[in-house]
Amino acid sequence: MNSKISFGKSPWGLILIASACIAVMAGDAAAQSESMMLRGGGATFPAPLYQRWIEAYAGQHPWSRIGYAKLGSGEGVQRFLAEKLDFAGSDAALDDEQMAQVKRGVRLVPATAGLIVLAYHVKGLTGPLKLPREVYRDIFSGKISRWNDARIKAANPDLNLPNQSITLVARLDGSGTTYAFTNHLSAISREWRDNGPGAGMTVAWPGNAMLVHGNEAVASRIKVSEGTIGYLEYGFAKRLGLPMAWLENKAGHFEEPNEQTGVEALAGNALQMPDNLRLMIPDPEGADAYPILTLSWLLLYQRYPDTEKASAIKQFVTFGLTEGQRYSHELGYIPLPADIVSRSRQALDSIR
Repeated sequence: MNSKISFGKSPWGLILIASACIAVMAGDAAAQSESMMLRGGGATFPAPLYQRWIEAYAGQHPWSRIGYAKLGSGEGVQRFLAEKLDFAGSDAALDDEQMAQVKRGVRLVPATAGLIVLAYHVKGLTGPLKLPREVYRDIFSGKISRWNDARIKAANPDLNLPNQSITLVARLDGSGTTYAFTNHLSAISREWRDNGPGAGMTVAWPGNAMLVHGNEAVASRIKVSEGTIGYLEYGFAKRLGLPMAWLENKAGHFEEPNEQTGVEALAGNALQMPDNLRLMIPDPEGADAYPILTLSWLLLYQRYPDTEKASAIKQFVTFGLTEGQRYSHELGYIPLPADIVSRSRQALDSIR
């Protein structure tokens, strides 16, 4: 039996929990339920996939109780460092200083990957919008402020671009999606990196930007707001039917965001994975590679005080890295290549 349980007005009120408990003996029921309650939270980028994992896992393991709160990467990291979660999700890997704060140790486990797209709401366009690298950089720095700017028109001679202000939709909360997007902009532009906002989970956007919490809110705001453009995970834009810009990649080709161009970007760069599993691909190589993608990590403790809980977490994450990858296609994520899955499982095996 699957059900959804809410924790009322607590911080866990937005958690999706797939749960079903079978007690072998009545006296063991409370202890079993409590020990199997796994509390996670963090990045909104992979949240739809993690929720699907939770539901599917509960169907096979009716004793499981797992929750994942859509907090944003920044808040998820802070709660993980404070040991208020059993696991966290982040689209920005922890750095050495953050990892040193956790006495129980940390394991970074790449769990999925996805594209960051630029979705827009501009009426009257009869074809896809193509944006060169320096153009989308300058849109998000505020230097290009109207849709009929000469540089946008030069890349899109067949589109009837309106004389309309460009309004950015960006994240207000500490966001791994923001980090991945601004890390890309820093990689392709010295001006952005050294004299502009730089890379971070939060950055200073131009004053007219609409600031919202979470990928879902970015998608929703673009959907209802004419003249907007914003950055978000591909699956959120796809589910709302938002048009997405074709972006110029490192090879100088304009690439449509889709699973094929995402797979090209990830597969062509996966062998760069370092021993600490902090693989950043801010500007992927490959003629057909889409230019903005990120891994998303599960943050796990190296040591758990409860061995039963450690075992439950390892079983759930193993499911996500194996059977769970098949849900990536339908939800707009990129299945991890076999070599990354192998490295993630090795990291998982070291948890106690």
